[in-house]
Order: sequence, then structure tokens, then C-alpha cells
Amino acid sequence: MTLDYRSTPYPHWEFSNAEGDQLRVVPERGGLVTGWRCDGREILYLDLERFLDPAQSVRGGVPVLFPICGGLPNNTLPLPQGNFNLGQHGFARQMPWQLSALDDGQGIALELNDDPTSRAAYPFAFLLRMELRLEAGALGIRTTVHNRSADPMPFSFGLHPYFNLTNLNSARFEGLPDQCLNHLSMAETSTASQMARLNDGVDLLVRPEGHVRLVDPEAGISLELELSAPMDLAVIWTEPPRRMVCLEPWSGPRQALISGDHKLELDPGASCLLETRYRVRTLATG
Repeated sequence: MTLDYRSTPYPHWEFSNAEGDQLRVVPERGGLVTGWRCDGREILYLDLERFLDPAQSVRGGVPVLFPICGGLPNNTLPLPQGNFNLGQHGFARQMPWQLSALDDGQGIALELNDDPTSRAAYPFAFLLRMELRLEAGALGIRTTVHNRSADPMPFSFGLHPYFNLTNLNSARFEGLPDQCLNHLSMAETSTASQMARLNDGVDLLVRPEGHVRLVDPEAGISLELELSAPMDLAVIWTEPPRRMVCLEPWSGPRQALISGDHKLELDPGASCLLETRYRVRTLATG
């Protein structure tokens, strides 16, 4: 198990295990995991040209969503302490994180603390710690949110990973409920009707009863998102012609801190554990 600094194709840290699986991470760019190699295959999508232009938002890797998922009306978060300006998906994906190797040698840890910039948008002292472990055919992600404030701290947490996909027309999802929330219209609609539009572009939230599976038949693999409460909602997003799909675990829907739907709140000094796992499987043939 090694954690090494690499300068190409962009400055990053690389964690690899004895089986050849690998994580790439750029802690100063929002703790962004930019690569995950599993069983000889690169699982994550990354628009490298766009990533290398700091003036553009990232398209790829695993952006972290905190303290909200999605956006707020007029980018305004109303709290007992006042109204605060908070942009789409929060600020964690734009802040520098601290990186270290896990003591058990199985992966990496990323930590984010509040600072004056974060407190101007979200008036709480906090610590986020994400542990990413390379497992056999899988990536386990364990996140702990600590409230270090004297006040109760409301939040949502999510991940926004981009996955390589061979063909949007042949891809399919399993484990989805019949109904979903179309984020483009903010209306409930048929999940099947949205799945038929993957190659046109979709943005939807589902409340599955179990795990969600993305099947890429042309690549001969599936990717299963293992969900567990309280991070048990899933968002699916495509942006054609990019050959990728985002399959995202969220703890709450858009505007959860206003509506109260799946809103999480920590008492002073308390912490919350959120866990998820992505598992890669080879499809049976014959």
C-alpha cells in the first residue's frame, strides 16, 4: 500500500494497493477524488481539459456536497442566526482539504475544517472526515460529520461522482422505484419515462428501497451503489454528449434544510456517520 505524489498528468496524490487498484486525489481542489482504478479499469470520468482550467467548474471525479445538496431559492439559507448566502451544493467542493493515509493501510482520509470563509456562508464550526477504502472490487466511503459549535447544526451531505459509460442508449438502471422527482421541472414523474431519456439528459432524484445498479452491457460490467440511512437517496444525472453518468448518494433532497424533508441536525458536540459503497461486478455471459 503506497501513497505517492505525482506531477503528471496533473499534480495529485496516488494511493495504490497490492492488487493494482488505485485512487487519485487532489486535496487542495475540494478534496476531489479524480480517479478510481478497479480490476484494471478506470471507473471515474474526468474532463481533464476542463479540470486544468481553474476558471471552469469541474466535470468529473467525486465532488463533495456539503452543507447542502442542490441549490436554494436565491442562494439564501435562512437560519436562526440570520440569512446566509450559500451557493449550489455548498462550499466543500471548493475548499482545500487535508490528506493522510489510513492507519490500516487500506485507503486514504480527507478532512475539512471550517474557516472564516465557510463561516460567512454557514455559521458553524465543524469537521468533516471522509475515509475512502479500496476493497475487493469496490470503493467504500465512510464520512463522519462533527458539530463543533455551541448551536444545533443542520446539514445535508452528498457525493457527486461521475462514472465512465460506454453508451447512454444501451445503459440501464436496476433497483429504481416507479416514481422520481424530475429536478428540471421539480415535479414527480414516471421513472421509466426519464430512463428513456438518458441520452437526452436527465436530472432526477429517487427514494429507492435498496441498492441501485447501473448496468453497462457494452463494457460487460455493472456498478452498484450500496445505500444506507441516513444517506439513502439517489440522484441520476447525465449531460450528453459526455459518455458518463452521475449516480449520487444524497442524505436529503434539494432545499432539505428549508422543507425539513430528510433534514439532518446535530446537537452541539455530536457527530453523524454516513456510509456508502460502490461495487463493480462483471456481467455474466452466455
